[in-house]
Amino acid sequence: MTHDEFNNFCSNLPHTTYVMQWGGSHVWKIGGKVFAIGFARKDGSPAFTFKTSENNYYFLREKEGYQPAPYFASRGMKWIQQFDEVIADKEELEYYIMESYRMVAQGLTKKVRRELGLSME
Repeated sequence: MTHDEFNNFCSNLPHTTYVMQWGGSHVWKIGGKVFAIGFARKDGSPAFTFKTSENNYYFLREKEGYQPAPYFASRGMKWIQQFDEVIADKEELEYYIMESYRMVAQGLTKKVRRELGLSME
C-alpha cells in the first residue's frame, strides 16, 4: 500500500480527519482520536501503524512484515506497525485499519459519538 492508497482509504471512512504531524506522518483520526498513522521509513518505504485488538496484536507481532509499534507498544498499548509493503497484503492491511477505526470510534465518549452521528451500540 502506498501513502496515496492509505490516505484515500482512510479518507473514505466516515467522520475522519487528517493532519500531517510528527515529522511528516499522515495521521488519521475520528473524534479527535488517532486510529492510523502512515509515514516513510528511513529508506523511504511506507509503513503504517494502527490499533489492534489484543488477539490481533499477539498474532501480528509474530507475523512477517509486522511488529509492535515502537512508541505505542513500549507504553503497553496494543498498536502494530506494518513495515514491509512487499509482504503485506493490501486487503489485509485495509481490514486492520478498518478494525482500528471501529475500535477507536467505539471508545469515544457518548457525547462525541452523538455529535458525529455514530451508532450508540
